[in-house]
Amino acid sequence: MRIFLLTALTMTAFASNSLLNRIAVANYAMDPMVFAVIRTAAGAAMLTLLVLARRGVPQFGARQFGGAVSLAIYMIGFSWAYLSLGAGLGALILFGVLQVVMFGFAVVKGQDIPALRWAGAVIALVGLAVLLWPSGTDAVPVLGALSMAAAGIAWAAYTLLGQKGPDAVAASAGNFVLCLPLVILPLGAGWGGVLSGGGVALAITAGAVTSGLGYALWYRVLPKIATTTAAVAQLSVPVIAVAAGAVFLAEPLTMRLIVAGGLVLGGIGISLVRR
Repeated sequence: MRIFLLTALTMTAFASNSLLNRIAVANYAMDPMVFAVIRTAAGAAMLTLLVLARRGVPQFGARQFGGAVSLAIYMIGFSWAYLSLGAGLGALILFGVLQVVMFGFAVVKGQDIPALRWAGAVIALVGLAVLLWPSGTDAVPVLGALSMAAAGIAWAAYTLLGQKGPDAVAASAGNFVLCLPLVILPLGAGWGGVLSGGGVALAITAGAVTSGLGYALWYRVLPKIATTTAAVAQLSVPVIAVAAGAVFLAEPLTMRLIVAGGLVLGGIGISLVRR
C-alpha cells in the first residue's frame, strides 16, 4: 500500500507538470523552451539544496550523464512538440511510445510478464486512445510527432536508468545539474520568448516541486516495482491531467472522458493483480 500511494503521488506530480506547462504557455504566452530551462534550473537548485542539507553531494557518475542526456532530450522534445501538437495527441504519442519501449526492454531482458499485466496494458492503452485520439480529419504534424516520440523514448530511458540507483535524491540532483547546460543550448541557437512573472512562477514550481521532488520520488519507487508495472502506471498521467484540467481550468467533463478514464484506471488495476 505504501508503494501504491507513493506511485500515485508521483503520477499526480507528473500530471501537474502538464497542467503548469499548459497554463504558462496558454495563459502567460511563455515560450516553451524558456519554460523548460527555468524548470530544469529550479529542479537542479532544489535537489542540490536537499542533498547538501543531508551533508551529501550530487552524484555525477556515468549513470547520471546518461540520465542528464535522457532528461534533456525529454525536456526539449516535449516542449518543442507542443508548438505544433494538441495536448491530447501529444500525450498519446508520449505515453504510447514509452509503454512500447519499456515493455520491449522487459521482453529483451527476459523478465517474467504475467498475462494479466499484458491484458491490463492493452486495456489501458485502448482507454488512452479513446480519451486522446483526435476526432475529425486533421493531419498529424510529422515533425511534432517525431519530437514527441523522441521525448517518449528519452523518458523511458530516464525511467529505466533510475531502477538501480541507491540514492534517489543525489542521483536526481546530478541528473538535473548535468541536464541544465544541455537544455540551455537551444536558446543559444536563437530560441527564446516572453517572460512574465506568472509564467516564471509556474516554471519554478514545476521545476522545484513537481519535477525535482517528483522525479526524486519516482527514482525512489522504481527499484521496488517491475519495469512493466512502471510503464503501465504512467498511463494514468494523461487521465489525471485531463481531470485536473476539468477541475482547475473549467475544461468540459464529457462521457468520453469518464469511459476512457475508467478503462485506463481499470487496466492499471488489472495489471497489478497477481492472480
